[in-house]
Amino acid sequence: MGERPSLIGLNRPNLKLNFPPPPDLETSPQLMLDALKLFALSDCNFRAYLRSHSAGKLKFSPNQIYDFTCADLVDEGEIGRGNFGTVNRMLHPKSGSVLAVKRIRSNTVNQTEQKQLLMELEAIMNSQCENIVQFYGAIFREGDCWICMEMMDLSLEKLYKVVYEKQQRQLPEEIIGYIAVSTVNALSYLKEHLKIIHRDIKPSNILLDRKGYIKLCDFGIAGHLIDSIAKTQDAGCRPYMAPERLQSNDPYDVRSDVWSLGITLFEISTGRFPFSAWDSPFQQLQEVVSGEPPVMQPGSYSAHLVTFVNHCLIKGKEERPKYKDLMSMEFYKTYNVIGEDEVSCARSVVGDFVASALASDTHEENQIDGSTLSEEPMKCEENCSLQASRSNWVQFS
Repeated sequence: MGERPSLIGLNRPNLKLNFPPPPDLETSPQLMLDALKLFALSDCNFRAYLRSHSAGKLKFSPNQIYDFTCADLVDEGEIGRGNFGTVNRMLHPKSGSVLAVKRIRSNTVNQTEQKQLLMELEAIMNSQCENIVQFYGAIFREGDCWICMEMMDLSLEKLYKVVYEKQQRQLPEEIIGYIAVSTVNALSYLKEHLKIIHRDIKPSNILLDRKGYIKLCDFGIAGHLIDSIAKTQDAGCRPYMAPERLQSNDPYDVRSDVWSLGITLFEISTGRFPFSAWDSPFQQLQEVVSGEPPVMQPGSYSAHLVTFVNHCLIKGKEERPKYKDLMSMEFYKTYNVIGEDEVSCARSVVGDFVASALASDTHEENQIDGSTLSEEPMKCEENCSLQASRSNWVQFS
């Protein structure tokens, strides 16, 4: 039997390994994006890596940057739910800023959803457009990603419902005009600068605030353009989808978003969804693909607005205008303000209108006990039609 080795149990010098430190993801959004791309493209569990990056930086401007962790944010409640998690209103006390924080649950996100998430991160991180929600920073908590964005006051969906249902009037044409121009500008920026098509244009994804800003949000299903043509079909809210996206697997381009914009403008201008109620996707296919497209009738609004909306809703993709064509139309040019004074005036108009709608909504909520509610029933039949319609098609959107 051999002798026991004499070196067992003796202290040995540590082996020196010069591993580079992990990248500081928080100081560089692009590094964080690259790391997330690695996560999405591989099957490995990346949560342990993310867990080590629980601190970050909030950048409100070049001169206003704060180190922060989740403990530096005060959660003021959930304000919405997206494709990957929840959106919460949070206060950052050090700056006094209120943020919209999108919390993505990494353990429930599959590879397809990871790529969609990356598309959204890329869009908001690289955006320099005043008509797209601003990105402030991101951190990870136990593997989940927290994306911090600017807080807006309400969605276009909320705005037009308050106007039609509580104020019982139509949206003014100038408000519709500024909304149309802001959305077209945002979509054009995505296409020209980021090579992205949004694919989910609808009233709930257009946001407004009391300062008069109108911004596009929710790029969770945005897709890159390949030679200006998108390849995937199964993305977006089906009620707003263009005919070419419903009927085949043929590639489509930015004109599918133009159709969705047309449906949105029709809806907010008339107070009703332009199609009848659908009980199934098959009925939607029949009406949208095989039926006649919606036509906005002249009446309360100018011929320029009606023409703009109806051009967006041209059924044939090849005949439907692209962004540059919309920008050449009189309705767009009327509300595409450029000068500093004009921009300030437009924002004042929009901001005052948003403030009025929010005041009406708050007043209504304060009287919800019923003691001071009007006994006269609502006289807007179109709103009843809209609600009945949505109760059906939203189930398969």
